[in-house]
Amino acid sequence: MVDRNKPQQEKRGGWLARFAPGVRKIVSRRDTPDNLWVKDPDTGEMLYRPDLEGALWVTPTGRHMRIDAPTRLRLTFDDGSYEPVDTPEVPEDPLKFSDGKPYRERLAAARKASGRRDAMAIGFGELDGTPAVVIVQDFTFMGGSLGMAAGEAFIAAARAAIGRGVPLVCFTAAGGARMQEGALSLMQMARTTLAIQELKAAQLPFVVVLTDPTTGGVTASYAMLGDVHLAEPGALIGFAGPRVIEATIREKLPPGFQRAEYLQEKGMVDRVVTRAELPAVLGRILSMLMGGKRRAA
Repeated sequence: MVDRNKPQQEKRGGWLARFAPGVRKIVSRRDTPDNLWVKDPDTGEMLYRPDLEGALWVTPTGRHMRIDAPTRLRLTFDDGSYEPVDTPEVPEDPLKFSDGKPYRERLAAARKASGRRDAMAIGFGELDGTPAVVIVQDFTFMGGSLGMAAGEAFIAAARAAIGRGVPLVCFTAAGGARMQEGALSLMQMARTTLAIQELKAAQLPFVVVLTDPTTGGVTASYAMLGDVHLAEPGALIGFAGPRVIEATIREKLPPGFQRAEYLQEKGMVDRVVTRAELPAVLGRILSMLMGGKRRAA
């Protein structure tokens, strides 16, 4: 006897349901994370996120992708272990600024997207066995822009290093000063410079790692005041961007202009170091600059 309901059952379930009843649930779109694949900015190829994380966010073509502050701190310190250092709170939106959208709203949106209060994060731990304070500029927070909160955080990091008698390492990544804070933002260039002078007075090293991108007022202040300047491969480093310079001088810039390798060739960067090598290289440099001393409070 022919089952007249069978065609309807097949139509509802389809061949996949007949041969593998549980497959639909396993491969359901809702069971697949939205960020499982990451697009390679150079080739357009889709990269498997766990593989990219395992490669320290360096693509097969060698591009060092931008990473957030918690990831940077974890990759820098020995065994990914460090003590967070609090960043000071500052007045919000002192100028009541709006550029078509109130500054307070932009801050709220950036905090929601990044899970951070502002662009700087500070940690204390060891780099290849040498104690150090590390401050990281997070480009995911409003382009890592330098405002009052970032300036206060830098000063706090410098004084934490002085209090512990250890070096300060700064990972820079910024589009420049935060325009929504006007002159108050520009003042941070001078204030962070004075904090570096306090480090020098305490005879403690200040090492800068320039990451992509480091531009504007950050380049014009603490990013270029280190005892040693390292850079990640391919990082854009400069004051004004290449398109602005080309438009100003009306000439085509040389290949690789303002990239880390070009700046090393010209003497502006001491060494270009891959992300995988950075902790060990930093550890050796800090140990040498400290003369083997390891004081930490």
